[in-house]
Amino acid sequence: MLRRLFLLATLALASPALAVELGDDGLHNPDWLRETFKDLRDDLAEANAEGKRLMITFEQRGCIYCTEMHEKVLTDPAVDKLIREHFFVVQMNLFGDVEVTDFDGTVLSEKDMALRWGVMFTPTLLFLPEAVPAGVSAPDAAVAMMPGAIGPGMFESLLIWVRDRRYETGENFQRFVAERLADAP
Repeated sequence: MLRRLFLLATLALASPALAVELGDDGLHNPDWLRETFKDLRDDLAEANAEGKRLMITFEQRGCIYCTEMHEKVLTDPAVDKLIREHFFVVQMNLFGDVEVTDFDGTVLSEKDMALRWGVMFTPTLLFLPEAVPAGVSAPDAAVAMMPGAIGPGMFESLLIWVRDRRYETGENFQRFVAERLADAP
């Protein structure tokens, strides 16, 4: 099982990279990213109105792992399709000065919010539920948090696990991945 997982990860990393446009801030800028005022309460409401899940991604200029994620993982056709159909993605800059309003009403710059949330690595992704209780901050409400880059197969599994609310049943994500691999042809 581990050998098969290693082989799949190795093949994914060996695939050719696709260029992804960089924004003026030096961050990758795929066309499915949402430009918002970064008031997470409004972002969640808009995601819900579209029937999508809110995903927050922290990245930074020059991050080689962010580049790998954007060029080798997020461009995978299955991953790209899942994101476009099921996720409302808001990007934050680990060292950015744009103001962010957390679910609990706290207003800080992106870099200060990253410190508050304990985000130390890029990329870091947070997946939010459809409803966040009053007074709760994003990392406390998150149903999953992914610090670091993973391969396309594992990322696809994570998107499916979140989309299908598998966390609500207490299903362990690693067990979910192992079962998907066992069922793969």
